[in-house]
Amino acid sequence: MDLLNVILGVVQTQPLVISALLGGLPLLLLLFSKIKRGFRSKLPSVPVVPGLPVIGNLLQLKEKKPYKTFTQFAEKYGPIYSIKTGSSTIIVLNSAQVCREAMVTRYSSISSRQLSNALKLLTFDKSITAMMDYNEDHKKAKRHLLGNVLGVNAQKRHRVHRETMIDNISSQLTESVNASTDLPINFRKIFASELFALALKQAVGSNIESIYVKELGSTLLNEEIYRILVLDIMEGALEVDWRDFFPYLKWVPNTRFETKIQKYCDRRQAVMNALIAEQKKRIASGKELNSYIDYLLSEAKEFTEERITMLIWETIIETADTTLVTSEWAMYELAKDKSRQERLYKEIKNVCGNEKFSEDYISKVPYLGAIFHETMRKHSPAPIVPLRHADQDTEIGGYHIPAGSEIAINIYGCNMNKEDWENPEQWIPERFLDEKYDPTDLYKTMAFGAGKRVCAGSLQALLIACTAIGRMVQEFEWSLIESAAEESVDTVGLTTHRLNPLLVNLKPRKL
Repeated sequence: MDLLNVILGVVQTQPLVISALLGGLPLLLLLFSKIKRGFRSKLPSVPVVPGLPVIGNLLQLKEKKPYKTFTQFAEKYGPIYSIKTGSSTIIVLNSAQVCREAMVTRYSSISSRQLSNALKLLTFDKSITAMMDYNEDHKKAKRHLLGNVLGVNAQKRHRVHRETMIDNISSQLTESVNASTDLPINFRKIFASELFALALKQAVGSNIESIYVKELGSTLLNEEIYRILVLDIMEGALEVDWRDFFPYLKWVPNTRFETKIQKYCDRRQAVMNALIAEQKKRIASGKELNSYIDYLLSEAKEFTEERITMLIWETIIETADTTLVTSEWAMYELAKDKSRQERLYKEIKNVCGNEKFSEDYISKVPYLGAIFHETMRKHSPAPIVPLRHADQDTEIGGYHIPAGSEIAINIYGCNMNKEDWENPEQWIPERFLDEKYDPTDLYKTMAFGAGKRVCAGSLQALLIACTAIGRMVQEFEWSLIESAAEESVDTVGLTTHRLNPLLVNLKPRKL
């Protein structure tokens, strides 16, 4: 109490002193801020890739495969450098070390998403979990997603759907072989169809063969639904709006771009409205299913109907796309490399005997895990993480990153870095059998990201892809019938699809 009385006495008897102290507080804060910036300014600036006035490096990025151009730049300018895209500065990260630092250590300063105009419209202004800024809203959405669809317990509940999917793929491949031994088999067509069916079962409870869409005035078949909900959106995501690079001209109309993207959004909304309306009728009749829509309508009271629609759609497109990319590339590599295909077959045979390969055997066949991770490394489904925004000055890789910069994380560049990988351009699964790699680590490559925004679907991707690869090699000998270069990837979507569907010849094995 004595100390308190002294303080009160000073306040009462020395108002001028107190006023002086309070008046000097802003000056002290300003001085502290300048000292802090002074320390930051001692850090070197990020190396700059030379560009042209006004447009910067845009001409060097005119192809829709910027991750390859970024990787070429890294060979000359190092694992971290900056480019100019019109009026924006982008810091590009190209090694696992600097990317992990950005996504883990410096995450709080770059936790906001910087989306293109196309992605803003297609994601309903960051209304899906994968594209949200990191905040409480994101945490809630991710908890729902993990709890009902992608988490460990959720995956156990959905296992029956995955097993049905693998059985259906096996049956269709067998039917194709029996129908004709001369015609090639389109692996993508079969796999994509069954994967989309799985996505629908998880999202709305059942596969949808057809549905009437009021806004479109027609009944759509399953393939048309797939086109609208998945393929069109992946194509639209790469549409370039020149106003992304010159935001001060955002008031200028870009009618062609706006019309095309809005068409994709309207058609998706119409189909999702029809799907959800049908499921609401089912739920109202008292029939409940183990699906995301049942869960969200019951548990996610904090979300609007529009938001719930986008969250349901998110599980459909994300399940139906990236796992297809990985599985198709893995089967391409195995069909091309008979010795590695036979090694995998023998290991599966030793473990399973005459039993059909299933998820239970994945951990018992290390070479299968190596094939999965090597395919994810060489053929990263999402080669570039959507841009992050530096909300404040920060440091990455020993360089000063000024607030306002955009951060591009080049996953492809990380996995092609010659300092981290020997002969990175080659597909060598054996590298992942080295003891320096933890066989339980899903993030040994950067394909699933890292830190708080690590991919929520990594477990599902591993379970689907590994089970499919194991079962297909167990039941068939795979041979290529086409000579398309492996570097040819589809440029009509965000993910690295092969330019052409995988066409193969199959020969049934004796179990």
